[in-house]
Amino acid sequence: MYIKSGRRFIEQSAMQTEKLKQFCLENNIPTKLNEPMSAHTSLRIGGTSDIALYPDEGNIKKIIDIISEDSIPYMVIGKGTNLLIKDGGIEGALIFTDRFNKITNITDDGQITVHAGCLLQKIITLSAELGFSGMEGLAGIPGTVGGAIAGNAGSFGYEIMDVVDSICILTDDGNIKTLSKSEAGFAYRSSKLPANSIIIDSYFSLKNDDQASVKKRIKEFVNEKRLKHPLNLASAGCVFKNPDGMSAGKLIDEAGCKGMSIGGIMVSRLHANYFINSNGGTAGDFLRLMDIVKEAVSKKFGILLEPEIKIIGRD
Repeated sequence: MYIKSGRRFIEQSAMQTEKLKQFCLENNIPTKLNEPMSAHTSLRIGGTSDIALYPDEGNIKKIIDIISEDSIPYMVIGKGTNLLIKDGGIEGALIFTDRFNKITNITDDGQITVHAGCLLQKIITLSAELGFSGMEGLAGIPGTVGGAIAGNAGSFGYEIMDVVDSICILTDDGNIKTLSKSEAGFAYRSSKLPANSIIIDSYFSLKNDDQASVKKRIKEFVNEKRLKHPLNLASAGCVFKNPDGMSAGKLIDEAGCKGMSIGGIMVSRLHANYFINSNGGTAGDFLRLMDIVKEAVSKKFGILLEPEIKIIGRD
């Protein structure tokens, strides 16, 4: 357990991670100490991680074994989209999925096997080229397949759960398990994967379709997104979940919050459910603005907005 007080905390942290660092050195696994998370999130926000690791699929299991043996806290991220990392950074180990990013199997009937670190848009582009349908509405959503599955990403009535057949995960006790769609516990913008599990492979089941039709739908969805969302600015995507039958962005707008700002964070004037890091904002700014917006919507409509973004890290 970490002792969270000055030098004692630093010394305890260094002792716990020594075996992990040595293993990474011996196996040519890229490792960074005190890595600023602002460089790894679409919001450009976040303190430092104690130790950042970039394993491939061949050594991830051993890393989890070491982490478990030495009681090192850990988290896993892909491209840091739809994610707010607090200003205190990440305690323990942060595992990036950048290096397990292969497409390992494709069949003529639309079955695709993908590593969790593969970019979601790469799979959507590939499916269009092959004439497979089912993912068109996810076009334009940034990040990795693993992140999209963990949060059941969706847009335009599409959800990634619609095309997931099963998922292969590594649990925090070092076991490999394959979960069916029902076992993954998908719900609106969420899943119920075991705590601290790491998605290794995802098995998608798509449908054969006309290539030109699939490409046309993707283009239409992307164009609509560009018109209505501030895609070229630093954000984490939608901040709050849509309440049943309602739009969170519309509620925020009608509560008078569009354009509101705290520090360097501003509610987008284009889409009120996007918060923009417009001027060197911090996680503290972002969280305060979230509280103000939630209170305004609650006061006007009696509706309590729930976060869609994932909030992690130390205060």
